[in-house]
Amino acid sequence: MPSIFKRVVSSVCLLFVGTIFSSTLLVNSAAATPFYAPPPPTEDAPIFSGDAELGFTHLSGNTNSQTLIGKTRLTWLTGDLTHSLRGEVRNVSKNGETSAEQYLLAGRERYDFSGPHYLFGFARWEKDRFAGYDQQLSVIGGYGRQLLEGSRHSLSLEAGPGYRNDRLRDDDNERLAVAYSALAYRWGFSDYADIEQEMSVEYTQQNTTARSLTALTARLNSRMSLRLSHEIKHNSQPPDDTSVRTDTTTSASLLYRW
Repeated sequence: MPSIFKRVVSSVCLLFVGTIFSSTLLVNSAAATPFYAPPPPTEDAPIFSGDAELGFTHLSGNTNSQTLIGKTRLTWLTGDLTHSLRGEVRNVSKNGETSAEQYLLAGRERYDFSGPHYLFGFARWEKDRFAGYDQQLSVIGGYGRQLLEGSRHSLSLEAGPGYRNDRLRDDDNERLAVAYSALAYRWGFSDYADIEQEMSVEYTQQNTTARSLTALTARLNSRMSLRLSHEIKHNSQPPDDTSVRTDTTTSASLLYRW
């Protein structure tokens, strides 16, 4: 266990340095979205809320390509529990051939108790046509701590054990124990814009998966926002039929909240 802990901490530190650099670049541009811990509900928070994000580009002429990115999240409250569901889809095609196709569904629970402490648990299903996996199912739970909570700054850390089932295309399924850690930070630097930074590391005996999402959101009105996001996913040891270890997605999109 000590060696696992050291590797997880080391991966978090390396990822933190890289994402700080990327968020510095984004400050001078535009916006993105969270995909880890939902923040603690405020006293006047609605019982039910949600958001939907859509980005689409289409090129024609010398190059024929199109890109679609869609994300949605629903959140509702029951006492000290915060429930959330989210879904994501990405599709990129060029000259009629698909070059990227990703789907994600996840559900998450957060239970707040005395002070800044909370417990969490989530299940996540992923399918990435070009990542070497037919699909992946993860179930993770653990302890979190809300270090900062205010109108300008919010920071939470969490960690815990989990389980992941990797279904490979040309091999048997892999059932893996997971050591998980994550960070979620939000800086509301004005009344109309904020930056969010989320990172997680999932360590197994087979590989380490690190994720980062940097988001800059500018509100247009009470419902609509403009968002620029930069997402990184790094797999230290992908399946043999996958040559690239790091996937990045930079997108501009419209966000609708209700």
